[in-house]
Amino acid sequence: PAGMRALWRVREDAAGTATRMPDGSEAWPGWEDCAVPPARLGAYLRDFRALLAQHGLRGTPYGHFGDGCIHVRIDFDLLGEDGVRRFRRFSEETAALVVAHGGSLSGEHGDGLARAELLPAMYGPELVALFGRFKDVWDPAGGMNPGVLARPARLDENLRFAVLPREPVDVVFAYPHDGPGGGGDFSAAVRRCVGVAKCRVAGPNEGAGVMCPSFRATGEERHSTRGRARLLHEMLAGRAGQAGGPVGRGVTDPVVTDGWRSTEVRDALDLCLSCKGCRSDCPVGVDMATYKAEFLHHHYRGRLRPAAHYAMGRLPVWLRAATPFARVLNAAARVPMLAALAKRAGGIARERTLPALAPETFTHWLRGRQASEAPAHSTPRVTLWPDTFTEHLAPEVGRAAVRVLEAAAIGCAVPEGRVCCGLTYVSTGQLDQARKVMRRTLDHMQPVLDAGGPVTVLEPSCAATLTTDLPELLPDDPRASQLAAAVRTFAQTLEEQAPAWTPPHLNRPVTGQTHCHQHAVLGDEADRGLRERAGLTGELSGGCCGLAGNFGFERGHYEVSTAVAEDELLPAVRSAPPEAELLADGFSCRTQLTHLTAHHPRHLAEVLAEALDQRSEEP
Repeated sequence: PAGMRALWRVREDAAGTATRMPDGSEAWPGWEDCAVPPARLGAYLRDFRALLAQHGLRGTPYGHFGDGCIHVRIDFDLLGEDGVRRFRRFSEETAALVVAHGGSLSGEHGDGLARAELLPAMYGPELVALFGRFKDVWDPAGGMNPGVLARPARLDENLRFAVLPREPVDVVFAYPHDGPGGGGDFSAAVRRCVGVAKCRVAGPNEGAGVMCPSFRATGEERHSTRGRARLLHEMLAGRAGQAGGPVGRGVTDPVVTDGWRSTEVRDALDLCLSCKGCRSDCPVGVDMATYKAEFLHHHYRGRLRPAAHYAMGRLPVWLRAATPFARVLNAAARVPMLAALAKRAGGIARERTLPALAPETFTHWLRGRQASEAPAHSTPRVTLWPDTFTEHLAPEVGRAAVRVLEAAAIGCAVPEGRVCCGLTYVSTGQLDQARKVMRRTLDHMQPVLDAGGPVTVLEPSCAATLTTDLPELLPDDPRASQLAAAVRTFAQTLEEQAPAWTPPHLNRPVTGQTHCHQHAVLGDEADRGLRERAGLTGELSGGCCGLAGNFGFERGHYEVSTAVAEDELLPAVRSAPPEAELLADGFSCRTQLTHLTAHHPRHLAEVLAEALDQRSEEP
């Protein structure tokens, strides 16, 4: 089944994946949807390829060969004047080629702006003029679809890229796969979206995919990946216009004129959960979570931020400061008036329950244990990353992971010094602070990196941040890529370090959800294998839990957050048998399930650790 799904995805995503050539350069629809009689297809394709070569172009044909209908994305240079002229010459010559083979310029779609000017090659000028006179009878004022079929605009007018900046925009992320010469071009990143609209699939979600939870919750175009990409395109067009950028033939006035300060773009990005689902599910790899972080960085630079950015964006700082007073603060959080005041000050939704602070951090527990007990393994084989959530809010997950790793004869240790992946700063667009935190972390991790070996991260969102955001925010520091390459999930660590270890056999079904960041960045093959060996049967749901870190806690997001959970996760939990184990490796996912159900979700490490303890107690 997995192989079948992968094969079908190749077909379904072709319209998007064909927009990127093997070397990473861009390709465009420019000549799309022509059709010839199937008997003439072979001869036409040979002539078509020769024409591509003559113009120094490359294209990837796909779609409907059995019907003689050809879709193809071609690496036109639509940014430079010479490239646009070549695009025009090629289009005119290809139209003549299609007609010579007895074909049609449009096989299954309309002629539209891309081909209407070329219709005289197929119908002749007299018949095309008749089209115009016929339209004038019914539309004498020319108000319906002007300049499309009757008296059409030139095919090289109104090109969407003519309004974009010619020079790369100053950004923080590296965008290594966007733009020539090693990337760094935010305009090229935004250009990835070609309108395939896979992000606009209405709910409920089915299968392992995630994209796009906010669209399924709202049904609004502006809250889809495509809608947001389009608004970012308009923002860049407005910046170019203000800077005296190029104004090509047919270019209209910009829609968004205040650049990074745009409230329209901010509001569209507000309901983006930063789930990273589009990074893997979008056929062209649009990464809206990164674009959102970039936008928020510029939008609020030098300005007052929302309260939630200070409260939850700087969560690691507040949790470290609060740990000595954990019991007092937990008691205060149970007083409704005090909790309401805290949530109001922190920009937190009143419907949410504040998470309890751990009186003892995971790191303190582990170091104390190692100091008082003889180590089970003299030399640690893995470094266990003390992420903020495991450290301060869920140390039981860390303790369970240590129990399981030691049972598999894998010694572990935590790094010296204070380390943080920077996730909360990234998700709120505080990128200067994120880079500062990351550089300090790399300094503390230097001995670990020098020694080599895996770094096991229990929180999927932190693992994804270290894997993707870290090297893209610090491209000039080789240690960032080194640490990213060392990151392993809990299941990957067991798979690589103890392949012969047999976990306890639980023989029960599972329900729950694969973390959206794990789906998008890390993959879950090792987790599937570990669950299978442990006798945990069934599939975890796809989609997003809806809490998504700070998103679901922020004031004004609760309704969308719960709607996202209702798309796939909550129905899966309700339909599961009573004996099913509820799995959720992400702290956000477990928190959402705790808030919205009567169940107690657990990390896979907790489930395995409990089974190991039960097995050791058996006579």
